[in-house]
Amino acid sequence: MQKFIRELRRREVFRTAGLYVGIAWIVIEGASVLLPAFEAPDWVLRALIYVAVIGFPVTLVLAWVYDITDKGIEVQADPTDTVVAPFGGRKMDFVVIGVLSVALIFSLYMNFTSGPDVVEQPEPLSVLIADFVNETGDELFTGTLEQALQIGIESAPFITGYRRDAAKQLASSIQSGAALDESSARLVAVREGVKLVMAGSITEDDGKYTLYVRAVDPKGGEVLTSVEVDAKSKLDVLAAVGTLAGDLREELGDTSLDRDRLRTSETFTAKNLEAAQAYATAQSLQYNGRYEESIEYYETALEHDPNFGRAYSGLALSAGSLGRDEEAKAYWDKALANLDSMTERERLRTLGLYYSRVTRNRQKAIESYSTLVEKYPADDAAHNGLAIQYFYTLDFDAALEAGGKLLDIYPGSVMGRSNYALYAMYAGDFEKAVAEAEKVREQDDSYFKAWLPVAMKAMADGNIEAARDAYENMAAIGGRAAATANLGQADIAMFEGDYAAAIGILEQGIAADIAANNRYVASTKYVALADAQMQNGDSEAAADAIGAGLGISAGESRTVPAALLYLEMDNVEQAQAIATDLQAKLQPMSRAYGLLIDGAIAMKAGEHVAAIDAMTAAIELADLWLVRFHRGRAYLEAGYYAEALDEFTACMERNGEATAVFLDDLPTYRYMAPLPGWLARAREGLGMSAGATP
Repeated sequence: MQKFIRELRRREVFRTAGLYVGIAWIVIEGASVLLPAFEAPDWVLRALIYVAVIGFPVTLVLAWVYDITDKGIEVQADPTDTVVAPFGGRKMDFVVIGVLSVALIFSLYMNFTSGPDVVEQPEPLSVLIADFVNETGDELFTGTLEQALQIGIESAPFITGYRRDAAKQLASSIQSGAALDESSARLVAVREGVKLVMAGSITEDDGKYTLYVRAVDPKGGEVLTSVEVDAKSKLDVLAAVGTLAGDLREELGDTSLDRDRLRTSETFTAKNLEAAQAYATAQSLQYNGRYEESIEYYETALEHDPNFGRAYSGLALSAGSLGRDEEAKAYWDKALANLDSMTERERLRTLGLYYSRVTRNRQKAIESYSTLVEKYPADDAAHNGLAIQYFYTLDFDAALEAGGKLLDIYPGSVMGRSNYALYAMYAGDFEKAVAEAEKVREQDDSYFKAWLPVAMKAMADGNIEAARDAYENMAAIGGRAAATANLGQADIAMFEGDYAAAIGILEQGIAADIAANNRYVASTKYVALADAQMQNGDSEAAADAIGAGLGISAGESRTVPAALLYLEMDNVEQAQAIATDLQAKLQPMSRAYGLLIDGAIAMKAGEHVAAIDAMTAAIELADLWLVRFHRGRAYLEAGYYAEALDEFTACMERNGEATAVFLDDLPTYRYMAPLPGWLARAREGLGMSAGATP
């Protein structure tokens, strides 16, 4: 054996092997980096590895048989020959050590700089769950299992369930009275671009239950996968749905599933079927605007499960929609106290809603929705919520980006595209807004807000008749569309200075809104009516209209213009009360409006520099169009014409924000009407021609 090893050394087999391994290793490591850069197919790297492995024994044989000399490659000399080949000796040792060192260094560098392995997530997957076929005869399972299954599968980061309430409405519109069975669900899925339909059933045999679900391609009807689980009793059915959801997630490619955690949490927020069924009914009623009835079912759910966190947040949303703010706050407190009863996805959604709807803490809402997007990249509500929060912070570019990501994943989302069109409108990109709004109407002509960008582009172009036509098309849809269109027609009349016509339009619209219990729009119209009456010389009627509007609802879109109208009436006390109330709020936008009113009060007192200071402080909180406009007036009154011109020019360039200046999609383009006159005054103050705007 020793003789054989000495012969291997003499023939330099060990050196050759080391040299071969080092060079092969360097080549393979380099190829693993360079080949993907040139988009080479995977088989090329595999082929290199195969060649290297096969070549190793071949190289060893060649090293045994042949030698490298100054005369070239020759057959190995006789063992008794003591002549050392030119390639042998210490030089060869140094070469081998050098190559192996380079290979080791290169390997270490690649390992330390390549970062952790990236786990590829499946493509975002939207799923619509059809009504389960209930063969047990027990109505307790009707409408319950679908909700539970949706919560379960949505624990997968890449899966988002399509709202069943919306799907039911669409199914009914396709075929009157149609249930959301597998056939109808497939039709809705194809129309809405939903990628997968799940159809299930539950059967009972001697007190034991079997649940079966298959995942179906909505276009071709191909069954992609199916799972079946058993429950020993009725009490075990919800847990069985959790197991079912886990199996489906695995079949669809979810690698994040933790079975132990799934068994512990049972996936769901409700602990029994009665609570789950009541919750599902409440959700459906709430979606359809039947808030009073939804409250009853949420309360029933809580009777069965007092720690049902999502039921409390549902109660809060319904109570808030009915204007019962104190009740809503109490329910939100309960929801927050029961966050631990929710899945992670539900918890993040609830926090996003709370920050957005209750405290209006936009930055915290952005944090919640950003985390939701990061952990659940397929969540349409997360992308939509994030875009809306950027919108409310006046970052319209970020809103467009976030809204665009939603459409990249779900191009069939009508709501997402409608919002995207509105973001473009507020950003002043009327061409994009109108183009996107047209796509919305092609998908669903009942989306009345898709007419708003059309009307606003016409107003910006000076085409008043086209704007009127857009509002007429909106009004023809009826309901809330007609209410918004009525305000739009009044907005046009006020823009043109026809206040008498605006008064008639608004009085008619208010009566219809009150009859339809459309409180928000009615209160907004009352304040717009007050403005028209004030400009028409009837301050007493204007004061009455303000009182009526604020008596219905006192949000910023009513209180801020009301305060400015109070100042026109010389009622500083009422304006100051509104300013004080706004400045006591957490939201930067509210405090900015409070400072705007303070500035307007200072202007009325002739304290123009103090007014400028107050409005500058307001802009630092929130760069609002209305604040810019009034700061321009303050600069002009103080004799700072260049600064005034800059402010008014900015307002002209940001005319998209004036379309609905309080960001509530209710028309206010009338605020643009006096702007050219103020621009002209600023230019005159600088000795410039007053006829053209810069």
